[in-house]
Amino acid sequence: LGCSSCRGHAASSSDSTSRAEAVTMPTFDVPYFRYIDEEGTEGEEEWSSSRSLSSIEEDSSTDSVVSDRYMVVSGTPEKILEHLLNNLMLDDEQGTTQGKETDTLLDDFLLTYPVFMSTSDLCQALYSTSLYWKEDRKEALDRKRKVLHLVSQWIVLCRDFLRDDEHVKLFMKTLYRYVLDDLYEHPTLEKDLRDLQKLRQLHRRHTVDEYSPQRKSKALFHQLSLKENGLQSRGTQRETKEVLCHVYMTMDSYLSVRAQAGVVAQEMLQAVAERMDVPQEELVLVAITYPGGRLLLQPQDRVYSDSLRAVGRLHVCRKDLGEVLNPFTDNSELQQRTARMLSMNTWDVAVALTNFDWAIFASIHEQELVYFTFSRHASSSHTVALELLLQRCNEVQLWVMTEVLLCPLLCKRVQLIKKFIKIAAHCKAQRNLNCFFAIIMGLNTAAVSRLSQTWEKIPGKFKKLFSELETMTDPSLNHKAYRESFKKMKEPKIPFLPLLLKDITFIHEGNKTFHDNLVNFEKLHMIADTVRLIRQCQNDHMEAQAYIDYLHIIDNQQTLFELSHRLEPRA
Repeated sequence: LGCSSCRGHAASSSDSTSRAEAVTMPTFDVPYFRYIDEEGTEGEEEWSSSRSLSSIEEDSSTDSVVSDRYMVVSGTPEKILEHLLNNLMLDDEQGTTQGKETDTLLDDFLLTYPVFMSTSDLCQALYSTSLYWKEDRKEALDRKRKVLHLVSQWIVLCRDFLRDDEHVKLFMKTLYRYVLDDLYEHPTLEKDLRDLQKLRQLHRRHTVDEYSPQRKSKALFHQLSLKENGLQSRGTQRETKEVLCHVYMTMDSYLSVRAQAGVVAQEMLQAVAERMDVPQEELVLVAITYPGGRLLLQPQDRVYSDSLRAVGRLHVCRKDLGEVLNPFTDNSELQQRTARMLSMNTWDVAVALTNFDWAIFASIHEQELVYFTFSRHASSSHTVALELLLQRCNEVQLWVMTEVLLCPLLCKRVQLIKKFIKIAAHCKAQRNLNCFFAIIMGLNTAAVSRLSQTWEKIPGKFKKLFSELETMTDPSLNHKAYRESFKKMKEPKIPFLPLLLKDITFIHEGNKTFHDNLVNFEKLHMIADTVRLIRQCQNDHMEAQAYIDYLHIIDNQQTLFELSHRLEPRA
């Protein structure tokens, strides 16, 4: 990896190399330095530039911006932290070009650090860094403020993943006391101390709220019947531990029910009965356990364990253990199902689908894509929202196929396909590309596309519309059509997540994570740059939602009339 626009040097002592090899944890290095030893002795032949240190120092007064710019290539965590702290901009400096570059480097580090070090390792590294403040008084103060700024950015960015971490709780408590002790010597730390105190209170509040009785008592269900009636703020799914539960009605067909992980059998049956329009008293919930046993769930039995694993494959059946619905039997239930779908307004369905997806997408954290790609942690708690939306995409595709293939009448199938084409177009108009792709792929599957008699009856204008929509899903030239269309769309928007994950996987598999036991940070920068797309797509949606949630209103008619006359006085 090269850095043509950067200047720096590289050196390595045997002392440092042996120490790096002894560390079991993957390590990661300093910007544009291959490695720097503790003594600071460098060999002339190891410089990445032929210029000497003295010549660079001579130029620093006239070319300081260029000489101070480094690109992180590889190195150890300690060295990158040192570099971040040395170059971190505070207050009025943050708006400069160099400040923005440093902020990006910091963001890269905070988004991708789980790849090469644990949270406890980062806490220890930050604590160790905070102990070595041997500069003069002003430099020591700047260093302390920079450490506090880095910690605040970390807590704000990764709050959802850190609130249950005991290492973080202890670190925050220790750091707070440490800064409090320094307040007498450095009174200007008072503002930073208040900010740190707010972060600690916020951290504790999120931890307490998750286990509050009020939160436990709520069991809201959002079925595939599109009854989603509101958007949730980022992090809601993770805080409430929501899941998409599959409740099988036959051996190969299921109902997708969105519920909290603490849901009990009675609540699940109530949701299924409402969706299937069957009296709840006629149904029972059965868990099929390995190796084939059946467990009849009692009304207050929990469906999910604390690890978010279902007690078994869930089946709903009648009390005589008969199937609720047989898809191979022509009956009135199937005809009613089709009639219900055909009676719905396509724009309303697209809005409901998009609201459902936004409720999940708005809670996805950029770091989830990093955890998902590198699979460093076996716990699924780090990728809850991401996996929910991926599962939702698969379910929408299967839902389209199911609705079409369960329709026995040719004329009704034609109407259904027309409906789905219009819904896909509306999803695209609402900038929900995840659902748009799912619907188009559902119509393009072999089981549906082979229905030649049905497709022959589709009117020409719908065939033309479908062909235009298909063009956007064309995978040729690395999905060029999709990428160009998506780039032109304004935020907020929901990307096609499987393709985004494919891009990250391509970077991951095409570049080594480690070079000589040093982390390839250039690779992690590319990954961080890719996952930031999530943040960009969410931003405007969050702003609009926050604006709608808190409306500024004047309810005095006299005041409103005065404002009106002020704008346009009487002639």
